[in-house]
Amino acid sequence: MLQTPLIDAHRRAGAKLVEFAGWELPLHYGSQIDEHHAVRRAAGMFDTSHMLALDLEGEGARAFLARALANNVGRLTKPGKALYSCMLREDGGILDDLIVHFVRGDLFRVVVNAATADKDLAWFASLGPAGAALRPRRDLAMIAVQGPQARERTWDALPALRAASEPLEAFFGAQAGAAFVSRTGYTGEDGFELLLPAAQAEDAWQRLERAGVRPCGLGARDTLRLEAGMNLYGQDMDEHTTPLECGLGWTVDLESARDFVGKRALATQLPARTQLGLVLAGRGGVLRAHQRVHLAHGEGEITSGSFSPTLQTSIALARLPVRTAPGETAQVEVRDKQLPARLVRPPFVRHGRILV
Repeated sequence: MLQTPLIDAHRRAGAKLVEFAGWELPLHYGSQIDEHHAVRRAAGMFDTSHMLALDLEGEGARAFLARALANNVGRLTKPGKALYSCMLREDGGILDDLIVHFVRGDLFRVVVNAATADKDLAWFASLGPAGAALRPRRDLAMIAVQGPQARERTWDALPALRAASEPLEAFFGAQAGAAFVSRTGYTGEDGFELLLPAAQAEDAWQRLERAGVRPCGLGARDTLRLEAGMNLYGQDMDEHTTPLECGLGWTVDLESARDFVGKRALATQLPARTQLGLVLAGRGGVLRAHQRVHLAHGEGEITSGSFSPTLQTSIALARLPVRTAPGETAQVEVRDKQLPARLVRPPFVRHGRILV
């Protein structure tokens, strides 16, 4: 398995290490539930160095991204501004979801998922970014610090980052010395994602821990993002799913004259499925991926499900018939039982508040 620059820190902390997308990463450091609550209530940090940052630079970089991404790259006008988007196949299927930052001038930084990194690089190359050079940044490590106290504790631990990062609005980033700090994340809480030289990662991790930021693993990351209603590539979306079928229609720019890969397919095909959330109405089981969902007018399937530490019940994201609406009741096949669940519109939790 591949290892991040923080592998020794994880081992010293007694993390339970597992394979994820070919990488050896911590599942938890003892209590996944406590790690989840630390992020919702104070501050936690995740080693996300398995994700790949790509620098795209050159006079053709903006035009290339306008062709490659479904979201409106024209919104990237202020330095540091970030944009969430999908990359699509010609038929509208999702190749990957990513965040792109407009760093400055003709330099953009794209962060892609670990499981799709090689595929993404090949796809970028196949589109031929004329007038732009694409450089993978495996020299960088990535640490996500998340929670209502994440920013203050980051500044306590790494005070040199404060001047550049304190003015940042949500979904903006800035260079702070050797580090790039962005006010983004995957938990539904405030915080930073830090891209910094790999050789500096372990020192930064230790400083953050001494400042009261709790190390967290993949388990808490998954329950946090599920509560926040955020998709996981390979489960809630893939090459056979369009953004219009998994709650990501807001990321698709069909209004402007700009053409992008997959636009024609999305503009001409009516989606047959939609994504909604499920909240288990009682006890007796846990909602999990691939369980069947029965409704009065059809069937669907859970794509992600788990026990929610914040709601203290089981929740899920599900792909359902397009005419399904929040407020309806469904029956979910859990082993040999049919359990009632309430349909809601995600997110379930955001900034510590229960929304369903």
